Amino acid sequence: MEQQPIDPALFRKTLGRFATGVTVISIPHGEQAHGMTANAFLSVSLDPPLVLISVGHRAQMHALLAPGDRYGVSILSEDQELLSRHFGGRPVDWLDVPFMWEQGMPLIRGAVAHLIARVVDVHPAGDHTLFIGQVEYLHAGEGYPLLFFGGAYGQLTDRRESHVAETLGFGFIDMPKPPR
Repeated sequence: MEQQPIDPALFRKTLGRFATGVTVISIPHGEQAHGMTANAFLSVSLDPPLVLISVGHRAQMHALLAPGDRYGVSILSEDQELLSRHFGGRPVDWLDVPFMWEQGMPLIRGAVAHLIARVVDVHPAGDHTLFIGQVEYLHAGEGYPLLFFGGAYGQLTDRRESHVAETLGFGFIDMPKPPR
């Protein structure tokens, strides 16, 4: 039986049903900082501590990362949607990006968490490259993360919508319902 090709629009829509956090990946570039929004970020290993970012071949960041390079990861807070859009290809000219520098790496001030990793492995994967980084620095802040689901931004809430959620202490995602 011959497999039918996967429709790219359906693929994107289907994977959009997976809620993710939103990060800004950043590196020093000359005297400036360069960043890009990424929700393709994940933990790979606890020992050693490894994380992975997926960067599209057409992204400027792709040409700026190589084995041995370091990159910062800022896990954005629920009130940093404008920063996500800015680094996601919709630049806002008047925006004063709140970069802070830690160990020579630019990170977004006010993010709920920060990591700095060194690229230890690179894997081409279709139209993206997977950059595996060994974590060299961590900081866990306060607050709630910005989420992305079904093509829209959202946030956690403190509502308790069921006894199970209340017992386990889960918050629920407060997001607009995607069109059917």
